[in-house]
Amino acid sequence: MAWHATQGQPGLDNAKKVNGRKRHIAVDSMGLPLAVVITAASVQDRGAARPLLWNLHCSCRRIRLIWADAVYTGKLTAWAATLKMTICIVARRNPHAFEILPRRWVVERTFAWISKHRRTVRDYERLPASHEAMILWAMIALMTCRLAQPKHLSDTH
Repeated sequence: MAWHATQGQPGLDNAKKVNGRKRHIAVDSMGLPLAVVITAASVQDRGAARPLLWNLHCSCRRIRLIWADAVYTGKLTAWAATLKMTICIVARRNPHAFEILPRRWVVERTFAWISKHRRTVRDYERLPASHEAMILWAMIALMTCRLAQPKHLSDTH
């Protein structure tokens, strides 16, 4: 059984300056979503990781290695081990300097793809499950456009 956020009320996250809801996604190495969880903005990222991993476990049982940000260190790795998953933390080498973290940009790129669609730019939906459906719909539209594009061969004249 997949976990869905039941919070109908949007929240506020002062640290990230987010008002409304947050999207939590698990993607594959190409950036395609495997699991999505929508929570109130007041829910911490660490708190939404368990439902996200549970949805990932239910939908993709063969996933064993998960790359995650440093915020997910702690008890989550032990809990993921019970699901037969290994969490590999991508840590910064210099915490006071900007650097592009390996594997992290894949998730950020997926968020950018999702934000290109009108219904996912803002939170128009009343229910978190509806917003989750809009995210999946946006990714289906993206993949449909990519599959429909003809391949241009550069070496043919």
